Amino acid sequence: MKGGKSKADSRNPDSKLSVKKRKQKREKKAKDPNKPKRPPSAFFVFMEEFRKQFKEENPNNKLVAVVGKAAGDKWKSFTDEEKAPYVARAQKRKQDYERQMQAYNRRLEGGHGEEGSDKSKSEVNDDDEEGSGEEEEDDE
Repeated sequence: MKGGKSKADSRNPDSKLSVKKRKQKREKKAKDPNKPKRPPSAFFVFMEEFRKQFKEENPNNKLVAVVGKAAGDKWKSFTDEEKAPYVARAQKRKQDYERQMQAYNRRLEGGHGEEGSDKSKSEVNDDDEEGSGEEEEDDE
């Protein structure tokens, strides 16, 4: 190497310190807090009940994974007849969700947009809970 620069000399001294430029992420749409939540599947309807039962039987268990594993094993061992009540409840919640979505879409089409409801977020959540089907039986 006669008088030539080595590779180390030809590099920009700041190149080691420079940070790679990351591509800018696309901005996500803001989620509408008034949009109804998707209904749970039959397995998750079963999980709601199973968690309570499992917690009573195993009060010292703090691991969520253990509960999920036990519930999954029990669900797999169920026959179609044993799963039927959970499937029926899930279907009812799905129908309620579809009605709520139709009402929600009508509000959006009506031009109210995100301010379409006079209800506060807590009142909207209260309506969702009442529509779950479990409390409806107690109200009658």
